[in-house]
Amino acid sequence: MSPGTASADLRAAFHRLHESGCFVIPNPWDPGSARWLERLGFKALATTSSGFAWSRGRADHHVTLAAMLEHLRQIVGGVGVPVSADLGAGFAIEPTAVAANVAAAAATGIAGLSIEDGSGDADHPLFDFALSVERVRAARRAIDDGGTGLLLTARSEGFIVGRPDLRETTRRLTAYAEAGADCLYAPGLKSKPEIASAVDAVAPRPVNVLVGSGFTTVSELAALGVRRISVGGALARAAWGGFLEAAREIAERGLFTSLDRALPFDTINRTFEAD
Repeated sequence: MSPGTASADLRAAFHRLHESGCFVIPNPWDPGSARWLERLGFKALATTSSGFAWSRGRADHHVTLAAMLEHLRQIVGGVGVPVSADLGAGFAIEPTAVAANVAAAAATGIAGLSIEDGSGDADHPLFDFALSVERVRAARRAIDDGGTGLLLTARSEGFIVGRPDLRETTRRLTAYAEAGADCLYAPGLKSKPEIASAVDAVAPRPVNVLVGSGFTTVSELAALGVRRISVGGALARAAWGGFLEAAREIAERGLFTSLDRALPFDTINRTFEAD
C-alpha cells in the first residue's frame, strides 16, 4: 500500500470514528508518547500545541509553522492510527493565509486538524465573529480544493480566554458548522448544561469536549451526546508533574525516593525496541 493510500484509509477511518458512539482521542507531544498511546489501543491521536511547545522549551503558540509541520510529520510517521493536528489559530489571521497553512499541514499526512478563534490579544481575545467564520470557511475550501478529505474541527475559545459566554459560544459553533466544520469544539465547557447546549446547538455534527481534570467520565459525556473527548496538554502536564516532583526532591532535599515510582528501564526500552 502506498503512503497516499494509507493516508486516505486513515482519513476515512477517522471520519467513521465520528459517526456514532463516543471515543477518546488523547494528545501526545512527541513520537514516543504517540507510540505508547497507540499501543494502549487508542484508535486516533491528536497533537497538542502546548505539549509540543513545552517540549521545545517554549510557551504555547510560540513555535514556528515550520517547526509545527515537522512535528506533525514525525507524529504521523511514527504511528499507524489517524492523527489530528492542533493547528492553533492557523498560524495566521487572514483567511487566505489560514487556507495556505491548512494546505501545508494536509501534506504532512494528518487525518484532520483544528482551527481556533482565539486571537492571542488580551484586550480582544477572540477574532471578530465574521472574520472567525470566514477563517473556518477558508480552511474548508483548502481541504476541499486539495481533495485530502481531512476532518475539520472548529474551536471557539471563549471559555478559556476570559469570555465564558455560552450564548456567544454556541452562536459561533453553529456558524462554524454552517461554514463547513465537521466537528465542533469549545474547550472549557465543564457543566452538563453547558456541554448539552453545545451538543444540541450543532446536532447532528459531532462535538469534542476537553477534559483536563477528573470532573467527568467517558460514560457521562457519552450520555450527553458527546462524540469525541480530548485531553489537550493534560498528559504532558502529568508527565511534567512527575518529572518536577523528582527533580525538586533531588535539588531541595538531596533525596531520590521519587525515582522509585519511575517506570522500569526495561519496560520502556522493550516497548520501543519492538518498533
